Amino acid sequence: MPVPAQAAQAPAVQAPAVQAPLAPRVRQPTLSQLRAFAAVAEHLHFREAAGSIGMSQPALSGAVAALEETLGVRLLERTTRKVLLSPAGERMAARARAVLRAVGELLEEAEAAQAPFTGVLRLGVIPTVAPYLLPTVLGLVHERYPDLDLQVHEEQTASLLEGLGQGRLDLLLCAVPLGAPWVSEVPLFDEDFVLVAPHDHPCAGRRDLPRSSLRELDLLLLDEGHCLRDQALDICREAGRTEGATVTTSAAGLSTLVQLVAGGMGVTLLPRTAVRVEAGHNEALRTADFTAPAPSRRIALAMREGAAREEEFRAFADALRSAMRELPVRPVLP
Repeated sequence: MPVPAQAAQAPAVQAPAVQAPLAPRVRQPTLSQLRAFAAVAEHLHFREAAGSIGMSQPALSGAVAALEETLGVRLLERTTRKVLLSPAGERMAARARAVLRAVGELLEEAEAAQAPFTGVLRLGVIPTVAPYLLPTVLGLVHERYPDLDLQVHEEQTASLLEGLGQGRLDLLLCAVPLGAPWVSEVPLFDEDFVLVAPHDHPCAGRRDLPRSSLRELDLLLLDEGHCLRDQALDICREAGRTEGATVTTSAAGLSTLVQLVAGGMGVTLLPRTAVRVEAGHNEALRTADFTAPAPSRRIALAMREGAAREEEFRAFADALRSAMRELPVRPVLP
């Protein structure tokens, strides 16, 4: 019997299309290109970026353009007035920084494996520590680690943390806790705060000053951004100082702060390691000690968690504790 013409035939089964493999990328970004782009992403200014990495501006511009060509992505938006990151550039900048940081850690590990306490150590120090502890730190390095190229950077805490995270710094000497989960802190010592007042102030010279006395004093503090300011405010709040007792005058450094006290503008809190340098030879000033337990701060070395040179940094912390025995501090054992 003939098959009706309209009868449907079974559809032919088509073989799945074979996707051609992606051609391997022949060219890859160079470290120089990534370093140039990361600098531009940080400064958003070609001249400043070039200066920060020791590269000429034409060379830097060429490196960024070559990176864009290699990646096939536009990273920057250039105008006559400023440089902006494109949306892709924002994402690529984070990747570039991560690559450069990983390469830096690779080089550090290779250097540390060759010989500890050699090569470059970039140490970040907060301003309320640097003038008083650096003589001890530098003396230790000169005596025990003559092959260590110590480079010191004095910055406020937020800038130091940023530098540590970006790999610009290796180690920090600062007050803790820092509140950063990716940072490992190695405590060195605790030190008390003392009150610095004009020589004729009612609190001057006391050795049993209660914390409650801070409630109504005309307190002078450092500018915003200094961790010592935050620590002093925390001490005042614990003492019961009300929010209404405002701080009307501030200073950029402890030396200026002490001069304001000597001029009769109020009182201030100094860490004990700073007293001899800042107030020890000024007859217009006197100090006062708080009753125990006195308000205090903790100073530590801070490094990236899992740093390649962690063992070396911890040995450095042990040596620093021993070197600081002559300072008016209480060492904290690890």
